[in-house]
Amino acid sequence: MSDIELLKNGIRNIPDFPEPGIQFKDITPVLSDPNLFRLAIDLIIAPYQPGDVDQIVGIDARGFIFGAAAAMRLDAGFTPVRKKGKLPFDTYEESYDLEYGSNTVAIHTDAIHPGSKVLLVDDLLATGGTAAAAVTLLSKLDAKLLEAVFLIELDFLKGREKLKSTSVRSILSY
Repeated sequence: MSDIELLKNGIRNIPDFPEPGIQFKDITPVLSDPNLFRLAIDLIIAPYQPGDVDQIVGIDARGFIFGAAAAMRLDAGFTPVRKKGKLPFDTYEESYDLEYGSNTVAIHTDAIHPGSKVLLVDDLLATGGTAAAAVTLLSKLDAKLLEAVFLIELDFLKGREKLKSTSVRSILSY
């Protein structure tokens, strides 16, 4: 079985969660299996070696899990992009639209030095709003975004279209 098939087999589908009609992709079986978790991190960081990336930026909240592990493996720093009001220092904020309403994410104003080589990491690319907001935050910090990488991409939601100016890589596609 290929690495991709192993990971796909580790993703659990939860029908009608969090609302009817949604097929939730549950990553917790991957996280609970050390071999699958290691494989996921290996595939996320595959194009890079220590020294290639200065900072891994993880998106609240599951991006923290994959991002922090990737940062340790690449000997890079880790920076969180959090929901508004969760960071204790001065922040840049970026709002984005959801299907019903909007949300805002934030990053510390001193989180990344200008010109730093950054890898943006999250577990899931769906409609792309959160990732696009994170990319905008990184541009406010003058970061050099190498790519945005996701464990899972839901192709049918076309989130990649909101990230046209960004290199996007997904490990699993549905």
